[in-house]
Amino acid sequence: MNTEFMREAIRLSIENIRAGNGGPFGCVIVKDGKIIAQGTNKVTSSNDPTAHAEIVAIRNACSALNTFQLTGCEIYTSCEPCPMCLGAIYWARPDKIYFAGGRSDAAAVGFDDDFLYRELPKQINERTIPTEQLLRDEALEGFREWDKKNDKIKY
Repeated sequence: MNTEFMREAIRLSIENIRAGNGGPFGCVIVKDGKIIAQGTNKVTSSNDPTAHAEIVAIRNACSALNTFQLTGCEIYTSCEPCPMCLGAIYWARPDKIYFAGGRSDAAAVGFDDDFLYRELPKQINERTIPTEQLLRDEALEGFREWDKKNDKIKY
């Protein structure tokens, strides 16, 4: 753990607000004691609801390392990751996550993080956005093909 890396993530979050690029979120990814990538929230400036600081940083780190996994890396983010970012972090497989502000801190200033955490464990028919499963049997063909594929790259 290095508090200077967290301070950099926090600095990026504040700089991002002042630049008018998006919300108050910053993230750095560290490998071997060096920052290899960073990201800030670009949701409103890029019209991309997935352009959260952690997602941007993960994309930058994977590009820099030419890999789809961040084994051997640590993620420092200015706020507890939202469910989308947490999922992306788990897919990237870093060694550790550090965060500063919590989901309740984000909720207190109008962000949906805490709401989304409460929404996920609900049954599909109880969620706020109506969701319906269609054509499952047809979709299973893709899974069957993947299962049989001998040259697949596992992730």
